[in-house]
Amino acid sequence: MTKSIAVKYRVLVSEMDERTRRLWAASEARALGYGGVSTVARATGLAISTIRAGLGELSAKSAPGSETGLRRVRHAGGGRKRLTEVDPSWPSALESLVESTTRGDPMSPLRWTCKSTRVLAEELSRQGHSVSHTTVAQGLDACGYSLQGTRKTGEGASHPDRNGQFEHINEKVKGFQRRGEPVISVDTKKKELVGDFANRGGEWQRKGHPVEVRVHDFVDQQLGKAIPYGVFDMTRNNGWVSVGTDHDTAEFAVQTIRQWWRQMGRRAYPQAHELLITADSGGSNGSRVRLWKVALQQLADETGLRISVCHFPPGTSKWNLDSHKFLLGCHVANPFVHRVFLGTSN
Repeated sequence: MTKSIAVKYRVLVSEMDERTRRLWAASEARALGYGGVSTVARATGLAISTIRAGLGELSAKSAPGSETGLRRVRHAGGGRKRLTEVDPSWPSALESLVESTTRGDPMSPLRWTCKSTRVLAEELSRQGHSVSHTTVAQGLDACGYSLQGTRKTGEGASHPDRNGQFEHINEKVKGFQRRGEPVISVDTKKKELVGDFANRGGEWQRKGHPVEVRVHDFVDQQLGKAIPYGVFDMTRNNGWVSVGTDHDTAEFAVQTIRQWWRQMGRRAYPQAHELLITADSGGSNGSRVRLWKVALQQLADETGLRISVCHFPPGTSKWNLDSHKFLLGCHVANPFVHRVFLGTSN
């Protein structure tokens, strides 16, 4: 008898919910008569109390939800209570950890690690709030938090004369252009590794045949790095790029300007007597780099040009839009690039 009940239970158990299981077991126990509850319990593994609860429901015809016509597995209020009912203070404890820099101790050890849900769950457990990392994630979502990256918005304090400096540079550029003198903008793009290295983005390839690249981005000792330095002619809307393989030095920057003048500038401006250069205040063409000034003086002596330099205020290199527009898209196929000079920065 026990074996047959066990076979039937194994066949039906996957199709029954909690309520159906206890009612089925109770009906089998009632059919067996005396000792039926123990027999069904041994065959199915159900608790005797569960089977007796089913018998009570069959006898009293008081299945959960019968008074409202709803079919319920458990009586109303059954099951584990919500965490907010058992521990109503845990959401505020969670928020105080996340906002530790403003609400809690600014020297909190979690200041730099509290963005991890697992670390937050461990810290809450140490404080007496038994929660899992998934519950912490749900709690953060309910409080209006989400995973977010950083956003560059703070520029720091602005110098009171910044606008005047830009207006001065603008007037200088317009003055040179009115006189037909060349005006160029110079800048260096980010150094790039030369070789079969991984890069962001994608390109069209046959399915299953991606371009194979190196696993690690170690510098190739033979090819080195590519250092693009660009010269952009603001008046003619074209430019020149020199690609160095050594270092971004002031001599390399001036050599790029020299190559631009030899290959493009003196042809476009045969009557030029002056040259205006706009640049940012850092790097190889920085306002405090003495070698930059010495190399420019040498270039002026060679060409006979009177060279003027306008540096953008510190922290405003992003406003050098002409140079960025040229450099960010510079490659051999760029219509702005007439020639590319390949060489070293020495």
